[in-house]
Amino acid sequence: METTESRLPCKRPYELGKRREASDRTREAVLTAARELLESGGARDLTMEALAKASGVTRQTIHNLFVTKTGVLEALFDRIAADAGMMRMREVMTSSDAESMLAAFVAVFAGFWGKDRLLLKRVHGIAAIDPEFGRAVEARNQRRKMAASRVIERIHAGRQEMEPGETGRKIAILVALTSFEFFDALAESCGSAEAAEGLIYPIVKKVVAP
Repeated sequence: METTESRLPCKRPYELGKRREASDRTREAVLTAARELLESGGARDLTMEALAKASGVTRQTIHNLFVTKTGVLEALFDRIAADAGMMRMREVMTSSDAESMLAAFVAVFAGFWGKDRLLLKRVHGIAAIDPEFGRAVEARNQRRKMAASRVIERIHAGRQEMEPGETGRKIAILVALTSFEFFDALAESCGSAEAAEGLIYPIVKKVVAP
């Protein structure tokens, strides 16, 4: 028996697909505008009004997609991370060999910092003075600290002669040596990001490995 509900028109798959594509294009336009505003100006230029104007959409559209400016920043950081190969971390964290895990962990972050060094330098500089940026960057640092903890625990698994507090100290050292600040300072001293990438793992292995 036909009901009123069964007679209602259904949204066709291709219509939903077109809406999804349009939403993705809008999202991409906003993220591109956010990156350009950061590169050209900084935190003061990255406002919802400026994003709307630069991306050609309304503030309400940006709000619907990202909710807040912090949401825009998180999405932009995700895009930068994906472009730099950060998604490899899932594979790194499942490595069965501790030394390979450590080497890959360092390589992923060194490659990440080196790919967009100038932009990331600006982001970290802004984070030091802008609380909203600071919270977004700190959330990423906490993820890196959690991953570093797993790496150190894997490296020292089964050791009986660990001194009190040694694990915590080595986690702190690994976090420091894989930070953007350390990478940037090393790249500045070496003259290039590529040179810094080649130097970090030998330093980390010497200090962190058993």
